[in-house]
Amino acid sequence: MTNEPQSVQEAPRVSIPSTSALREELKRSSQRSRFRNALRNAFFAILAVAAIAVLVSMLFMPVLRIFGNSMTPTLKEGSIVVSVKNASLEQGDIAAFYYNNKVLVKRVIAGPGSWVDISDDGVVTVDGKKLDEPYVNELALGECDIELPYQVPDNRYFVMGDHRSTSVDSRSSTVGCISNDQLVGKVLANIWPLSNFGFVS
Repeated sequence: MTNEPQSVQEAPRVSIPSTSALREELKRSSQRSRFRNALRNAFFAILAVAAIAVLVSMLFMPVLRIFGNSMTPTLKEGSIVVSVKNASLEQGDIAAFYYNNKVLVKRVIAGPGSWVDISDDGVVTVDGKKLDEPYVNELALGECDIELPYQVPDNRYFVMGDHRSTSVDSRSSTVGCISNDQLVGKVLANIWPLSNFGFVS
């Protein structure tokens, strides 16, 4: 019986990294960890800001998009505006209100108890005083089927669109005067398009 010589393989040499290489790797690992943490924190911050913005919009400052041309030239179709809830309305303010499951935007012409009259050529008087209306490009009687002069009922507001010939508003008995229960808010500012950015008047 012959004994065959056993072959022995030399174990591969293990390269031990230097101290400086270990430091570099540790530094890279630490940077990756900081970047991931910063990314996660930024994501949660953006999420929190978005949630707060939605909450504020729903509870205090509704954001509305304008459809139609009843408020031109003040507000054009496609404009996005910010309104303020629970604001007191005065003559000349722009109000957003619910009507038939829609939100309409019109200008306050007269408050409770006031007398409104409109001539055939569209000149508006409130309590015998002619309104100065620089926001209207062209006066018109428009769609009016109420008996003039008209007294605004208690706790209601008489509203009209700035585009008098096309707007359907308190001049029409189908819309009538608006109550506080219908109010969405007072339109404060135009935020889009940027060319019209600013407070509305």
